[in-house]
Amino acid sequence: MTSKEIRQAFLDFFESKGHKIVPSAPIVNPTDPDLKFTNSGMNQFKDFFLGNKVPDTRRVADTQKCLRVSGKHNDLEEVGIDSYHHTMFEMLGNWSFGDYFKKEAIDWAWELLTEVYKLPKDRLYVSVFEGDKKLGLGADMEAVEFWKKHIPVDRILYFDNKDNFWEMGETGPCGPCSEIHVDLRPDEERAKIDGATLVNMDDPLVIEIWNLVFMQYNRMADRSLVELPEKHIDTGMGFERLCMAIQGKSSNYATDIFTPFFAFLENESGIKYTYSYDLDAKSDIAMRVIVDHCRAVTFAIADGLIPSNKDEGYVIRRILRRAVRYYYSFLNIKDPLLYKLIPLLADSFEDIFPELKQQLGHINKLVLAEEKQFLRTLSSGLKRFDKLDIKDNMVSGVDAFTLKDTYGFPIDLTELIASERGYSVDKDGYDIELNKQKKRGEADAQKSVGDWHEFMDLDGVEFIGYESLYSDDSRLVKYRTIEVKGKNQYQVVLDKTPFYAESGGQLGDSGLLWFDDEKIAVVNTKKENDLIIHQVNKLPENKEANVRAEVNAKKRDAISKNHTAAHLLHSALHRVIGTHALQRGQEVAENKFRFDFSHQEKLSAEELSNIEMMVNAKIRENIALDEQLISIKDAEESGATMLFGEKYGDEVRMITFDKDYSRELCGGTHVKSTGEIGVFKILSETGIAAGIRRIEGITAQKAEAFLAKELETLDSVRSLFKNPKDLVGAINKLQDENKALQKEVEKLLAAQASALQGGLKSKFKEVNGINLLTAGLPLGDSNAIKTLGYELEKEIGNALIVFGAVVKDKPQLMVIVSKSLVEEKGLHAGNMIRELAKEIKGGGGGQPFFATAGGKDANGLDKALGLVEGMI
Repeated sequence: MTSKEIRQAFLDFFESKGHKIVPSAPIVNPTDPDLKFTNSGMNQFKDFFLGNKVPDTRRVADTQKCLRVSGKHNDLEEVGIDSYHHTMFEMLGNWSFGDYFKKEAIDWAWELLTEVYKLPKDRLYVSVFEGDKKLGLGADMEAVEFWKKHIPVDRILYFDNKDNFWEMGETGPCGPCSEIHVDLRPDEERAKIDGATLVNMDDPLVIEIWNLVFMQYNRMADRSLVELPEKHIDTGMGFERLCMAIQGKSSNYATDIFTPFFAFLENESGIKYTYSYDLDAKSDIAMRVIVDHCRAVTFAIADGLIPSNKDEGYVIRRILRRAVRYYYSFLNIKDPLLYKLIPLLADSFEDIFPELKQQLGHINKLVLAEEKQFLRTLSSGLKRFDKLDIKDNMVSGVDAFTLKDTYGFPIDLTELIASERGYSVDKDGYDIELNKQKKRGEADAQKSVGDWHEFMDLDGVEFIGYESLYSDDSRLVKYRTIEVKGKNQYQVVLDKTPFYAESGGQLGDSGLLWFDDEKIAVVNTKKENDLIIHQVNKLPENKEANVRAEVNAKKRDAISKNHTAAHLLHSALHRVIGTHALQRGQEVAENKFRFDFSHQEKLSAEELSNIEMMVNAKIRENIALDEQLISIKDAEESGATMLFGEKYGDEVRMITFDKDYSRELCGGTHVKSTGEIGVFKILSETGIAAGIRRIEGITAQKAEAFLAKELETLDSVRSLFKNPKDLVGAINKLQDENKALQKEVEKLLAAQASALQGGLKSKFKEVNGINLLTAGLPLGDSNAIKTLGYELEKEIGNALIVFGAVVKDKPQLMVIVSKSLVEEKGLHAGNMIRELAKEIKGGGGGQPFFATAGGKDANGLDKALGLVEGMI
């Protein structure tokens, strides 16, 4: 069977067992505070297991795209080395939410593997939970009895909670699990060593392919276990491993999921892929890394992530750069390569993940730009690495930090290069340097999350905030305490709320909760999975009181105006610059909003003007809001704009302002008609990443105030020019006059410097074979001083020149070193200037042949100049 046939057979099988086949959730997971990337199939169903949401069907199945590159599930460093680790992979899974349990899960797993996929029964083993006295749990004999119908008892193996007790996290649903393992060794090896002894022993050919999790407990904050009222099934089967088993291969990378890409790399590099897992087979390791990492980067970008220096964006940038490093060093490819692989990926996944094909142009441009940028960085960084002063086979912490800070080398890349050359890295020293730049703990505050205290059962929070900003009959469902940096905060959940929780880029509501007569401020509203959480600074005295909920109407109104303006802007962009200008992110706040979109170049003043005029025209038309709850199929047929990376349900909310102008799927809040916005103004248009632009805008009173201030400033400028008829012409005339005067000043300074040059030549003296000149100059222009120094160095040669001067009332030092002295005597202008700058209470730096420094104390100039001779 091909990999496509294997995937489809899984989905067809479970559909025949009454399961609803659902699409994969995005690989980026912005709504879960504990998990930024989807790393298993169950992530999108977390709310069902936690009881925060009621599923519309009790049985589902899917194939989920996953990424394991951070936290405890981090496979990045293993990729390429062995035959089975990946960063991006697919997880096939079937779930039961309070419906079937162990018997059906076990029976169907066995039926699929042995009757549909035809895996040999004598090559399969199963593991079960052996029990744990500390937990007060015995062995999972219930699962054992069901397995006995299918497999001999000597193939049913018992393991402890490390291998066979699954937990969602420190708290939450958990339970015993049963894993299915397959022995893929040749018959002669199986005859020598019983496969049962190799299960869970990291043998690359005796591997787990399917994990059946039986969720029957809830782990509390005190580590105790409580029986769940409903039992659930959560299974996960690695697609790549399954294909390996069915296709009779000894490696995931030998399946048809990967082989077409190795053929492509062979053609690009002229190097044969040999299927070797020897650590010396660098080109084979490189090809596996490149293909795996390209998959991870491509899927992440398709789901809305942009490579950057922050958070999840930095993770993706690291993965991309790691791939570049491998093809640069081990395939001897010095030009961008990854972007060429992406069309092959898009074709390969078109039937199951069409978003790759739909966004091919956008992904390609982003990846190509990232590759070009890092190839330049890599080249200069490797040259820098070659020049490091390495002692005792260790790269110093200072050098490792410099490579990161100056050359963009992440520490793991430095460690990789070092290990290849037989060096280690002083990680402690690196951390010390890193902490000098950034105070420890600012981005990683200690946080403790308590258990939920529940007052009533919850089938799901009712959100009434589209219709009303007020509720007078809500009830407290549950609350918990969050301790951050030693201070308590509280999270409150109501059964019914008008508060909008931050999502889709729209910030959350604030307002008040009244518990009878006790007033409690809501400082923010967040969404955790699908649970609406009100953040408050204190808890009510009477937690069972009737709750009146009041949203801050002024703030909500301003946010809604900005959100509707963002929709109008999105449509205007499509009409002015093209339909490729798809939303890539937004933040809708009270005072302004920002809108990120796909586009390769800066927008012209004319384009920005046309966009702004179009949006304001739609505002003046006072178009009424058309809000509909419709099926996802009907929404697709209507042509509504959908965002890549969003997870849509079967029913969606469609927001329309004129069906021929703006129609989007959106869960945010909006004005009832566009006229409420008043006016729209673009504040700025900038680039934030390769192929991504950002517009910041304001509306209503903020826009009016901004325009009034601009007009006031314009009137002031007119007054300064005595109210000319042609203000622009008057400003241009003044600028021309200023340029002419500046040129005259430069001529005078050049003449002054030229007059100094003859006298300075006679002040050179030879020190240890170096022509040394130190002098304080009566020049107040940095460019004139630099020109004078270079003229003298060129004329004298083999020179070290150090000048001091006061420029614009600030002391400055300048060091110029002849190239011959840099190469032969190891002089370094940048290193020298850092020491000299201390005398003027300043700092500076530069290259080996030229450096400058500024300071605060001009009295130190003479002392600094006096130190130079002693330094050589």
